[in-house]
Amino acid sequence: MLISVFLGWLGTQEIVLIVLIVVLLFGGRKIPELMKGLGKGVRSFKEGMNNPDNDNEEDQKK
Repeated sequence: MLISVFLGWLGTQEIVLIVLIVVLLFGGRKIPELMKGLGKGVRSFKEGMNNPDNDNEEDQKK
């Protein structure tokens, strides 16, 4: 829902401009790697939210 509100402020031209800037800054080869890392981070965050007790047990073992 938050994404739709944020994208509501942006028009097509602004989105295209942002995509072009990202491609110029990172290059076409780095973007899939960045998205893979982002996906892993989101997955890890969701797992942490669903199982907060597992993190505490791992910290206690160390």
